[in-house]
Amino acid sequence: MALFLFLILAAVALGIIGAVAKGLFYLLIIGIVVFLASLVLGGMRWGRRSKHHLLR
Repeated sequence: MALFLFLILAAVALGIIGAVAKGLFYLLIIGIVVFLASLVLGGMRWGRRSKHHLLR
């Protein structure tokens, strides 16, 4: 959970810096990629956790 929140925070920070700073558009792209990766990671962990709960 801490990794998920850290990735979201890093993605937001990179996105803001990339959007505000002139010539650093690539940071915005990296921020979007990190955000999508954190959503996939969070979805996989949440899906795995609900399956274990149903098996009990």
